[in-house]
Amino acid sequence: MKDLDVITIGRASVDLYGGQVGGRLEDMASFQKYIGGSPTNIAAGTARLGMRSALITRVGNEHMGRFIREELAREGVDVSGVVTDPERLTALVLLGIRDDKQFPLIFYRENCADMALCEDDIDEGQIARTRSVVATGTHLSHPRTEAAVLKALRLARQHGARTALDIDYRPNLWGLAGHGDGESRFIESAKVTAKLQATLHLFDLIVGTEEEFHIAGGTTDTIAALRAVRAVSKAALVCKRGPMGAVAFTGAVPDSLDEGEAGPGFPIEVFNVLGAGDGFMSGLMRGWMDDEAWPRTLAYANACGAFAVSRHGCTPAYPSWEELQFFLKRGVVTPALRHDPALEQIHWSTNRRKDWAEVRAFAFDHRLQLEEVPGATVEKIGAFKELCLAAMERVAGGRAGFGILCDNRLGKSALHKAAGKGIWIGRPVEWPGSRPLRLEPELGPDFGGLSEWPLEHVVKVLCFCHPDDPASMSADQEDTLIRLFNACRRNRLEMLLEIIPSKVGPIAEDTNAKLIQRIYDLGIYPDWWKLEPLQTAEAWRATCAAISARDPHVQGIVVLGLGQGEDELASAFRLAATEPLVKGFAVGRTIFAKAAADWMAGKLDDQSAIAMMADNFARLCAVWDAARAAKGE
Repeated sequence: MKDLDVITIGRASVDLYGGQVGGRLEDMASFQKYIGGSPTNIAAGTARLGMRSALITRVGNEHMGRFIREELAREGVDVSGVVTDPERLTALVLLGIRDDKQFPLIFYRENCADMALCEDDIDEGQIARTRSVVATGTHLSHPRTEAAVLKALRLARQHGARTALDIDYRPNLWGLAGHGDGESRFIESAKVTAKLQATLHLFDLIVGTEEEFHIAGGTTDTIAALRAVRAVSKAALVCKRGPMGAVAFTGAVPDSLDEGEAGPGFPIEVFNVLGAGDGFMSGLMRGWMDDEAWPRTLAYANACGAFAVSRHGCTPAYPSWEELQFFLKRGVVTPALRHDPALEQIHWSTNRRKDWAEVRAFAFDHRLQLEEVPGATVEKIGAFKELCLAAMERVAGGRAGFGILCDNRLGKSALHKAAGKGIWIGRPVEWPGSRPLRLEPELGPDFGGLSEWPLEHVVKVLCFCHPDDPASMSADQEDTLIRLFNACRRNRLEMLLEIIPSKVGPIAEDTNAKLIQRIYDLGIYPDWWKLEPLQTAEAWRATCAAISARDPHVQGIVVLGLGQGEDELASAFRLAATEPLVKGFAVGRTIFAKAAADWMAGKLDDQSAIAMMADNFARLCAVWDAARAAKGE
């Protein structure tokens, strides 16, 4: 059964991208960490376009190897062919953006894990599952990795899969340039040409820049080089021409590149040329494997390449299928695509680290309420929040769809213990009870504190607001929210906006909807909404319609508790569960209030407090699950 569309084979690295643009690599002060290596980028890029992709490579048995594996899994890539090498380190690349032509980079690939790929790593069963195999040129540079690639290509042909080559010529990786010449893209080499020409007959599709066809064809005359490739291969040839787009040749090579089949190019600002070819290849594979006409296939490829050159990083720049379709339909509005708000919103919301089908969250981010409990101290509150985390974990039992809300000021130890466990983690930033909205001091006046947050944390902000607020109050709070939202995006963090209008004014069925529309009008697109229990089905419908109309890719809504009793929450859950946009709840005091009072007073030991809160949380989860199940009947 062909349950994979594409398998890529070859390089896998961690890219450390300089955060400062326009300077030397020597002067970079910070770096962003991404997955890298052409086959790895292509595997992720095709997965974003809706293809069922897999990668065959090796990574080290360390943090960077686990990072690559986990990031690929988040992108939807099959990692069953990613072998963990216990003896070698994962490859590393340091990169910078000097200008639109210079891109200093250093490859750390001495005896790296991916270059230890061997024939034994190629599983015939996996190759038999795929409709296509993509190889890249670097892994033809060493006898061991070449043998692995050739085995995969032979098996692909035996099992009826298409084969494609991205020439991906890096002289440095063929031992033709020094460590400091990583950005070099062309050095003549008869040895490399001979090696490539010995394998070109194995491919149905060959893709490269003009310089890459020069090395494959053994001449710097592009037409002559293409004809030299055609002499040894019947493959479709796709030649990338930078801002001039690309052309495809399925038969004899004509006298001019302009005579090839072409797709539309896109007039965009060139910000970063690194990774553009891998984005191009991702779009090309989607069209080629769908048997689209070459103009349409090349439109996909050119557009994906355009996204890559207009954004920071390689894989993070690549579009989702929804984003690509939007772009092809609407066209270029802002040549600097990363500054196009509509496009960036679709890019962000359709390429999130994780989509949550449901969230049952134990909210113990309370600060003021716990500080007011008799007997409470900063140390005791911190210890109590660890007990809250333990109660949540007892109920979750390792199942998906559970989470917490926990602060960093009083709950730091619990927050740290929750890291890396796969649970949903919301972390508040508002100063408790503030109106107008003020934020915790740890964020700093410019919100720079968010740069220290793990990417798995969701920025939660509670704003007491109402449609009838005085203009000065609204302006003050909205300015804070706008700056916070932009800081969240800058730091690649999701944002949860909690609004509680009932605390500051009378509410009607459309009160929440009015507030939500205003937030979107400000250009703020929360990933999550946290809303108080609404009293009627009509109010829920109006609220959800207001969100869906402006952000069809929103993560969803969680219902807050407001300290209500379980019976009241059960009624609220039954109403909320009728709306698919409501993903669950985030409730706190209903679960922990009595346990906190008794534990602080010395009436409960740790295990009894955990048991009491776990029982309370489990009952709420059961109520929610029953409400959701009833909705589905």
